[in-house]
Amino acid sequence: MSGDEAVRDEVRCVREHDGRVARVVIDRPRVLNAVDRATTERLKEIWAGIEADRGIRAVVVTGAGERAFSTGADMSAGATAKSGLEYWAGLDPDGFGALSLRETLDVPVIARVNGYALGGGMEMVLGCDIVIAAEHARFGLTEPRVGRIPLDGGVFRLMERVPHTQAMGLLLTGRKVTATEMYRMGLVNEVVPGERLDEGVDRWLADVLACSPASLRAIKQMARAGAGLTARQAHALRLPALMDAVDSEDAAEGVRAFQEKRPPIWPGR
Repeated sequence: MSGDEAVRDEVRCVREHDGRVARVVIDRPRVLNAVDRATTERLKEIWAGIEADRGIRAVVVTGAGERAFSTGADMSAGATAKSGLEYWAGLDPDGFGALSLRETLDVPVIARVNGYALGGGMEMVLGCDIVIAAEHARFGLTEPRVGRIPLDGGVFRLMERVPHTQAMGLLLTGRKVTATEMYRMGLVNEVVPGERLDEGVDRWLADVLACSPASLRAIKQMARAGAGLTARQAHALRLPALMDAVDSEDAAEGVRAFQEKRPPIWPGR
């Protein structure tokens, strides 16, 4: 990414906090931030750009306005319609919005859920690391109600996160649930009043930025690679970010700052 802000195809990526944070906004409020092909292509570019930029230490993803994070695939009259088979045949290996199944984004990703997160929108939330939701937000894998299936990771991501009956209660009804119910299931980290959503996100963001970037990259790689392994098997993994982190400038700075009783200044390498 070049410059402070890029705008195209109704998605914008703004650099904040001295360039350390990328705020990715799906800006299509007239269709409740539903995602069409052009939006997907732009999101792919943005995620690739973030992955290539070691200066970015965290990402916040959200939708424009106060009504919706994203309502998933754009099924409005003006959108290009695909049959179920066509959609299935063209599935992106990185999932909905190139995020829900993405395995190469090693910086922390915070979902700022400001309204409806439905279908693919909820799948994108399931692809994030930390989820902060406004009280009025509503979540759901609603695909069965329009004759579709949560094919972009919704079924399997949900089954990984919550007990069988909780997951199936959502998947087999397509119902919309409140942010508070999502919190009780363990799928949301914090629920805040709508007017305090940014305050809540910034609080979590400050805690993320207080940590070593090298350590966080290693932790994300370890958590992802260790899924499905025993603790002993995962302990034996030798991952690139882990190897970098244990012998990093961040590791030396962390010890030095502790000894000098001051906040660390992370080199990020």
